[in-house]
Amino acid sequence: MAVALGFAVSDASAQKRPGYINPSQPYNTQKQQSTVRFGIRAGLNLADWEGETMQSVQDLADISGGSFSQQMRTGFHAGGYVAIPILPGFEIEPGLQYSQKGTVLTGKVPVEQLDFLNTNVTITNRGEYLDLPVLAKVYVGEGFHIFAGPQVSYLISNKVKAEAGALGIKALNQEFDVKSSFREFDVAITGGLGYRFANGFNLSAGYDYGLNSLDNNGSFDTFNRVVKTSVGFTF
Repeated sequence: MAVALGFAVSDASAQKRPGYINPSQPYNTQKQQSTVRFGIRAGLNLADWEGETMQSVQDLADISGGSFSQQMRTGFHAGGYVAIPILPGFEIEPGLQYSQKGTVLTGKVPVEQLDFLNTNVTITNRGEYLDLPVLAKVYVGEGFHIFAGPQVSYLISNKVKAEAGALGIKALNQEFDVKSSFREFDVAITGGLGYRFANGFNLSAGYDYGLNSLDNNGSFDTFNRVVKTSVGFTF
């Protein structure tokens, strides 16, 4: 009895020491509550624009007798993050990542000289950004979590590629640098959900909702919208 009581007292004292980890807790719960951790993440982007610019393009197509459809630009993101535990089940996660955004327009434009011929046109905006999200992450159950927070993005490069052709002949294939026409900084709210496995591997899906107009001159209110799916690893 005395020996058992001694073990109990010793264990209780150990639990009060800073940095103590209860071995009965799952691995990811231990890590979440004990130390600051670093991680890497990469995944798929499906990016688009929303706002007045897209409506103006469609209006121009209607006037000219052509037609355009808007598509998401497929890209990727990659970077790292720091997971900082604040309370059990709650952490702050600042990060830094490269991210491809933009949009794609495809359509047909009639050629006056050849009224029977429609020219196929593809216009792709290629915006390359550095994203700095600061996420609040709440764990709801074992490994499952939801996250949300602000994100500031710096525009590294922005180009528009125009392609046009008909009957299999490409008449135009040119790229233009349009960075000066876009704001250097973009502010967004980002959020989503994910799951982190006990070994540190994690999956997530999120959405970036741009808050400020991309147009540097303020002529059109156009905003970034990005759907993201990611895989990552927390060390």
